[in-house]
Amino acid sequence: MNTRGKLRVLIGKPGLDGHDRGAKFIARALRDAGFEVIYTGIRRTPDQIAAAAVQEDVAAVGLSSMSGAHLKLFPAVVKALANAGGPDIPVLGGGVIPDEDIVLLKEQGIASIFTPGTPVAAIIEAFTQACEQHLSGRVE
Repeated sequence: MNTRGKLRVLIGKPGLDGHDRGAKFIARALRDAGFEVIYTGIRRTPDQIAAAAVQEDVAAVGLSSMSGAHLKLFPAVVKALANAGGPDIPVLGGGVIPDEDIVLLKEQGIASIFTPGTPVAAIIEAFTQACEQHLSGRVE
């Protein structure tokens, strides 16, 4: 997978969305693919997700939204990461997201967006690339 050991990622559910089946599925798929996964649970604020990501020294953050609040919450996590000292941590998102919103989210700093039906292999590859890109920019 990589030369630095397990890739650490955080999976979060921002906002009041209580639907966590997809987030848990992706967390398990990433774990099974060799990632170290931190799952924050449901109903977290962008600041809580960002603080956990920085504290856990993750190489990427994955967000899930089924509530329709993705246009507000996903960019809020990007902003919170910048404020918490993790402006270079890539954010990937998934959920029920209309096609027209994907462009807007990418313009606001979301690295990748996944909608229902995206093959798991494509999601794992996107996380791998985001993590490797993040880690290659670090001075060790």
